[in-house]
Amino acid sequence: MAPGVSLIFRWAVLAIVAFLALSAPAHAQRGAAAGGTIAGIQIQGNVRAEPETIRSYLQLKVGEPFDAAAADRSLKALFATGLFSDVVIEMQGSTLVVKVTENPIINRVAFEGNSKIEDDKLRDEVQSKPRQVYTRARVQADVDRILTIYRRSGRYNASVEPKIINLEQGRVDLVFEINEGDVTGVKRISFVGNEAFGDGTLRGKIRTSESAW
Repeated sequence: MAPGVSLIFRWAVLAIVAFLALSAPAHAQRGAAAGGTIAGIQIQGNVRAEPETIRSYLQLKVGEPFDAAAADRSLKALFATGLFSDVVIEMQGSTLVVKVTENPIINRVAFEGNSKIEDDKLRDEVQSKPRQVYTRARVQADVDRILTIYRRSGRYNASVEPKIINLEQGRVDLVFEINEGDVTGVKRISFVGNEAFGDGTLRGKIRTSESAW
């Protein structure tokens, strides 16, 4: 290799090393800024929930460094209140921004499609009530309760679909659309292993009976 070419190669290597050395601190500073000290906390999106109430569930405080694990615990704590359908926690510069989307308030609970079971009985069974916060978990539990009532009456094919009607001022009407289905009949009852008592005796002691075809 010619001396001039070798000199150029060495200068090129030195230039690359110098560039990497200068670039590393810049990347480190950006990373530190993203997870740096929290100078302030800003709450966004809340309508009914007070900012101080939301802050009380945060495990991130002003003057402390941002911690991803603490942010995750804060998210779980806010979701556990049942007040919010979505929560986002992020650093914007040195400010911790908490964006929330509140669950709506139930204005009315209604039932449609039911003729075998009255509204009052269903209304007493479900946990979703007017003036309560709407949550998907509670509504799904109510669907399971309604299905249990129908299964007790032999309607194993019943189905329930919850629907919401959005109203103004963050309110909704909750409607349970019910398909009651047909009564499931029992074609035959058989007993196996009974020696002391006959089938007729046992059949007379149970509530379930064979359907008339």
